[in-house]
Amino acid sequence: MTDSRPVLTMTGISKSFPGVRALHDVDFRLFPGEVHALMGENGAGKSTLIKVLTGVYGIDEGTITLAGDQVAFSGPMQAAAAGVSTVYQEINLCTNLSVAENIFIGREPRRLGAVRWGEVRRRARALLARLDLDLDVAAPLGSYSLAVQQMVAIARAIDVRAQVLILDEPTSSLDAGEVAQLFRIMRQLRDEGIAILFVTHFLDQVYAVADRITVLRNGALVGEYLTEELPQFSLVEKMIGKELDALERLDEQPKRAVAAQSGGAPLVEVAELGRKGAVAPFSLRIHAGEVVGLAGLLGSGRTEVARLLFGADRADHGQVAVDGGRASLRTPVQAIDRGVGFCSENRRAEGIVPELSVRENMILAMQAARGWLRPIPRRRQDELVDRYVKALSIRPANPDLPVRNLSGGNQQKVLLARWLITEPRLLILDEPTRGIDIGAKTEIQKLVVQLSDGGMAVLFISAELEEVLRLSHRVAVMRDRTMVAQLDNDDSLDADRVMQTIASGTNREEVTR
Repeated sequence: MTDSRPVLTMTGISKSFPGVRALHDVDFRLFPGEVHALMGENGAGKSTLIKVLTGVYGIDEGTITLAGDQVAFSGPMQAAAAGVSTVYQEINLCTNLSVAENIFIGREPRRLGAVRWGEVRRRARALLARLDLDLDVAAPLGSYSLAVQQMVAIARAIDVRAQVLILDEPTSSLDAGEVAQLFRIMRQLRDEGIAILFVTHFLDQVYAVADRITVLRNGALVGEYLTEELPQFSLVEKMIGKELDALERLDEQPKRAVAAQSGGAPLVEVAELGRKGAVAPFSLRIHAGEVVGLAGLLGSGRTEVARLLFGADRADHGQVAVDGGRASLRTPVQAIDRGVGFCSENRRAEGIVPELSVRENMILAMQAARGWLRPIPRRRQDELVDRYVKALSIRPANPDLPVRNLSGGNQQKVLLARWLITEPRLLILDEPTRGIDIGAKTEIQKLVVQLSDGGMAVLFISAELEEVLRLSHRVAVMRDRTMVAQLDNDDSLDADRVMQTIASGTNREEVTR
């Protein structure tokens, strides 16, 4: 750090939304000439803290000081004018305009009201040269890769005389070489005295470039640490936490024994399946009656694995076999036809249809599999819906209510019912207990055990390691979009060992099947 005084200080920051306390009494400091990583799991409050800083949200309590002056920005434009620039994961530039136009849009040098295009291009080339980028600044931005577009966004950000540069998941679309180039630029900017706030889910990248780390959990500050003094294992512990799980007190279940079926032929066998930019090629076998847990931090590639198996994303590498025969799972319809169901982690955006009734939501997948020209008879609908409303204890037990009127836990049960109605052979559950009350969580976990005991294969994804260990026969560990290990859930496997595997990325404990 080039200065002992922080350029940015956020003190006692609190922010609430209806029914949600997003931030509570959070302190944050950023010094000139440092790269500072902001770390935390989903819902920890990272995005809210950035939006509070840049004026997207107002604050309920607390103060923000920039270069010694107390500030309260009305929006990102005012923040940028004051020297706080943000480069978002989703690049918000105009791909139909040229590189030079994107860098100077809204700030073009003019003479007598006319844009001096020669000056725009000259200054753009000089700015990019500062970042060791040699581009045709007159070419459309869309003609370049996402990585180059990300660099152009950074060039625009630093040209507005940024004191603070916020990089929100800037490496999510970059390959290893492009990440190395970005890190070189970040170090150069740091050495020039710019303070960089770096948000990422990739642990290796944090330790490659960050000087300090601030960890948030559940909207609260866990602590601020020098990177060199915080081992990766400790960082994972602080992000996840070791809080007592109330579910254990409500429903103590013995650890599940390794599935006896695992010695036979697999129901689903994946060989080197992958998608560039999403998840590295992986191999996995799932047997009938087996629950395979998928563990890893947010951004590690868990959801990407699920979407590839369900055909929601198309793989560009590898193959899948079902019952020993090669299967094409390139679309969700093909996956459903082969007996695969998928409950997305985002039940609001990718799960429930709020305007439809409980009944309509429950039969949606079955109707899609049949085709819309073959409607399910109302009597059959009533039989299926009544069966699963009772089996899953969905409340209120009125199938004609709009599903938006149900609690989060009951909405999750409706989604489970949707897929159970299709009688899947493999059910993929991505964070099925996230954001629901402890009673609904217990019921869903019991259901997973019952489905497995009945012969259904389950791929169970959860950020809660204890939950994964409680339900799974085997645990596949994801780190940085790579499957680094597959561990038998025997007596030697515990949360510490899984976290050590996540933190180290080692493959020593992998079980070959």
